[in-house]
Amino acid sequence: MVRIYYKEGKQIRKENDVKELGHLKNVIWIDLQSASQEEEEWVENKYEVSFQTPQEIVEIESSARFFEQNDTINANSNFLRIDSEGFHIYPVSMILRNGTLFTFRRGDSKTFADTVKRMKVSGDETFQVGVDIFILLLETRIETDADLLEAISRDVTTLSKSLSADQKPRQDVLLRINALQENTMMLRESIIDKQRVLSNVLRSQLFPDSHRERLRLVLKDISSLLEYSTFNFERLEYLQNTFMGLVNLEQNQIIKIFTVVTIVFMPPTLIAGIFGMNYNEIPTSAQPYGFWLSLGMMLLSSVAVLAWFRRKHWI
Repeated sequence: MVRIYYKEGKQIRKENDVKELGHLKNVIWIDLQSASQEEEEWVENKYEVSFQTPQEIVEIESSARFFEQNDTINANSNFLRIDSEGFHIYPVSMILRNGTLFTFRRGDSKTFADTVKRMKVSGDETFQVGVDIFILLLETRIETDADLLEAISRDVTTLSKSLSADQKPRQDVLLRINALQENTMMLRESIIDKQRVLSNVLRSQLFPDSHRERLRLVLKDISSLLEYSTFNFERLEYLQNTFMGLVNLEQNQIIKIFTVVTIVFMPPTLIAGIFGMNYNEIPTSAQPYGFWLSLGMMLLSSVAVLAWFRRKHWI
């Protein structure tokens, strides 16, 4: 699918037929979403650009994330996509050439739909060239990342309160903490990737000077999000340590109970062992009160041990 946005007077119009490119003027954005090979070749031949393969887009080398060629800025960045299974990396290739923005991607992303909505809300006169769309797309993505960070922060707060209220730590709490840590790391990696790419774009001689200040503001927003993500991760580490501390306290309490029971029954066991020896002559063995005397000694020894523990404030 190909979406073509072009200026007609003061308005921005949309066209989906790639074959109409020969008749359209003032094209500012061409969005290729899971486009066919024929559509890709049509756009490449018309505008003398070359789209990377999906394998090249996901490469992590700096030379693959950003490069300039034939008066063209090529920038690849990872967006995040959310579904029922969690966060997923969504690579997007962006090309700026002669005032036109080309975006090449596989699959769908809510960020692009939100960008189009903001184009309509902001007014058509705001967007004159592809650089305007390029920055708007990044601003929309950064705002989405900010919302995701805030959602994670709310989840951490809710989880922390539930952990404090629970008397016993549950396994699902630890699994939830691990899931939030994984989401935070993926989100942070995505934000760092944008920071690296945009820093290169800002240093590019091909990027128009009139838009550099706006791009610097986007980089400042990215820096603040990185600090916030670090704060979230530190909170999750603290929460995980608190959880493990509660688990250790519970285990120590169980071990303490077993230890007290074992020590309390050690003197009675010793007494029973002595009076149960197979000797002919055992004191009080022939007396009618011998059995009750041994039971009394067992009980007294247990009470003495318990009294000693309580005096030491061990129980």
